[in-house]
Formats: sequence, structure tokens, C-alpha cells
Amino acid sequence: MSGSLPLFSEQLKEAARFLREGNDFLVVSHVSPDGDAISSTLALGEILTQLGKRYTLINESGNPAKFAFLAGDRVILNDAEEPEVSFSQVVTVDCADYARLGRVRDRIAEETPLLNIDHHPTNDAFGTVALLRPDAAATAEVLYALIEELGLTWNRDLATFIYTGLLTDTGGFRYSNTTSGVMKIASKLLDEGVPANTLAERLLERLTFTQVRLLQRGLSTLALSPDGKIAWVSITHSDIEELGATSDDLDNLVSYPRNIEGVELGILFKETKPGIFKVSLRSNGEVNVAQLAQAFGGGGHVRASGCSIPGTLDEVVARVLEEAGKAWA
Repeated sequence: MSGSLPLFSEQLKEAARFLREGNDFLVVSHVSPDGDAISSTLALGEILTQLGKRYTLINESGNPAKFAFLAGDRVILNDAEEPEVSFSQVVTVDCADYARLGRVRDRIAEETPLLNIDHHPTNDAFGTVALLRPDAAATAEVLYALIEELGLTWNRDLATFIYTGLLTDTGGFRYSNTTSGVMKIASKLLDEGVPANTLAERLLERLTFTQVRLLQRGLSTLALSPDGKIAWVSITHSDIEELGATSDDLDNLVSYPRNIEGVELGILFKETKPGIFKVSLRSNGEVNVAQLAQAFGGGGHVRASGCSIPGTLDEVVARVLEEAGKAWA
């Protein structure tokens, strides 16, 4: 992240000005969106609605089935659905770098004004205006501050979107990013009628039968390093095809190796295409997985990051374990 960024209060003013002065927005989050990315996209839609602006919500992957209930009658297009989308400004949410927009980048001319709203410490401040707070628990927390700066009206939908981002990116308010500030925001949002129990049940607890079968398949591959500090599981492309799974079905699988007693680093190797592995990295505190992911061109947070690596499963596992071993060197 750039060291020359203005104070967050000044970034808020610039971001608010960007939204007030624009008229026709494209709002996009990162590929394979998680709860924070989807809820932040929907929150931007509500913000722009209150500001009286035109907008299109889009994501290369569309809105995963798991989060479809959040959208109501709002539509998050996938990249193939409407080739002639009109916009004059862009807002990116929860994108650690510009490449994470995926194919949507092809729609955006280089000179198009772009507001970059994010909380990843690896964000390089791309765009015309950047609203970045790396100590925030979620992009939704950054948006909470922006909503307050704009003086908008809280309603149940807007509160639900922001709460969802906080809920999912803190692991149900269990991770170390669950600060007193996060809990104060959550309390305010609950007062606006957020259905907290419904969100927790649907987003953190409910499993499809396909997810259970993937869990069974993944845990059969569970391996542990000789010192017991690294554990990993893998899912091959043939597994995914055989079970009729989607990327959404693998969301939580990386938590299982990480949660083993004594493990400091949990890893999921997921073959998204033949010979291409998405590597999800989760730390229990001793390893900075953002740095580990960056070694392979990825990024993310200190405790949760990812990257994509070509090769066979054995090759990719060997490369990642070799690089991870440097954390204890």
C-alpha cells in the first residue's frame, strides 16, 4: 500500500465527493466473491440509490447461490450477461489489486475515474481515488464509515449488508480482527433490525450435500508436516467435476487443517482448472500468509491469503511447503 496516502478522514471526504459528483457507476468486486465482497457490492448499490445515482452491479462470477437471498430484487450481473453496460465511473470493493477484477477489467478504459474501497494491507492504491483502511475487519467496516460521512439513512437492508460483511470476514466474530469497534458497529446495526440469527445460520452453519461430500473427499487427503505446524488438504479438478461442485462449495474447507491442535498454518490446494491450483492459506498467528501468498503473486491478509500456482499437485505442494518453511527458518 502506498505510504503517501492521506489520512483516512481525508480519504473519506474524497470518496464521498467522488460518489456525489458522479452519475453512472459500475460497481465491481473480486472474482470468486466472498461474503464481504457481495455484501459490500450490495451496500454500494443502496448507497448510490440514496444518492439518486444510476449504477450497475457486476462480478465476473456473478452472485454465488449462498448469498443470493441477500440481494432481494437487486441483480449482480456476471460478466457474460450484459456486454453493453453503460457507465462513466467505477467503484471497486474488496479488491486487493486491479487484477482481481478478472475479465471485468476489459470493460474499463484506462482513463475511467475509479474509486478503490478496500481493507487489504496488500492493496497498492490503484485507481483515481483510494479509500483504504488496512486495520478494518472488512471492507464493510470501511463502508460503514463512508455511509456515516455521507449522512445517509440507515435502513434494514443497508444495515444487513454491512453486518454480513463484518460477520463473514470475522468468522462469526471469532477472529482476531473482531475489535471493540466492530462490536459497537454490529450493535448499532442490530438496532436497525438485522436478522442476525438467520444470517449466522445461513452463512456460517448450513451445508449443502455437495459440501459434505467435498469435505469427506478433502479430509481423506489430510497431511501434516513432520513438525506438526503445517496441515493441508487438496481437491482435484476431477473431484470437483465428479461431485458437480462449484467454488462456493469449498469455502470453509481450509478451516479444518488450520483448526488442528498445534497447527500454525492450514492450506487448501484446489485445482480450479487442470494444472492450475488455487492455494488458500490460513494462519493461527505465527505465519504472515500475506507475505507467503505474495511470493507466488497472490495476496490478502496476514492471517488469510491466497494465490494461484500452475503445476501438478505434488509440485505445487512442494513449492508452497518450501516457501512456508522459511517462516520458521
